[in-house]
Amino acid sequence: MFTGIIEGVGRLTAREARGGDVRFTFQVGSLPFDHVSLGESIAVNGVCLTVVAFDAASFQADASNETLALTTLGTLESDAMLNLERAMRPTDRLGGHLVSGHVDGIGRVLAIEPDARAQRWRFAAPAHLLKYIAKKGSICVDGVSLTVNAVDGEGFEVALIPHTVAHTRFAHIGVGEPVNLEVDLVARYVERLLAAREVQA
Repeated sequence: MFTGIIEGVGRLTAREARGGDVRFTFQVGSLPFDHVSLGESIAVNGVCLTVVAFDAASFQADASNETLALTTLGTLESDAMLNLERAMRPTDRLGGHLVSGHVDGIGRVLAIEPDARAQRWRFAAPAHLLKYIAKKGSICVDGVSLTVNAVDGEGFEVALIPHTVAHTRFAHIGVGEPVNLEVDLVARYVERLLAAREVQA
C-alpha cells in the first residue's frame, strides 16, 4: 500500500525486452533509498512494481504485458521523469489516502490554468471510471494523492499547490500528456458491496 505522497522524482534510464515483457531500470533521483531490499514495492508513476535488482542509485523492476498495456509505462520514453514512492510502513502517517498502486486507467491532461500561486489542472478520464470520481473525493494521478474540485461527463479538475508542482513530475509535463489514474479504493468496494446486496435481494 502507498499514501500518494511522492517521496522523490527519478528517471527512466533503460528498458530491456525480456521474454516478451520488459525489465526497466529507474534512477532514484531524490527518492530516499536507504535500506532498500529485494522484493520490496515501489510505486512508479502510481504503478506498484517489485524491486528485482538495485544499486546505490537505481533499481530494476519487471513489468508484465498487462501492466504495459493498462498504464503509461508501456509508452514511457527514455529519461522520462517519474514520481516515486516506497511502500508505506505500519508506523507511517497517512498523509494522502490509501493507494494500492493498481492503476485503473489512463487519463490525459486537458488544461493547466494559473490560480493565484496554485494551478488548476483538468484531466480527461475514461468513461467507466467517472462514476467513481466525486467532488471533494480522492483521486490518484501518476501516484499523487489529490482532491477532486470538480467533475463532469468528460473528466475532473484538481488544484495543485506550488509544493506539489515543484516536488513531482507535474513540473515537467504539460497539456496532452497521458497520466495513470487510480480511483478511491473505498468507492470501488462500496460498489462491489451494493452489487452483492442486489444479487442477494
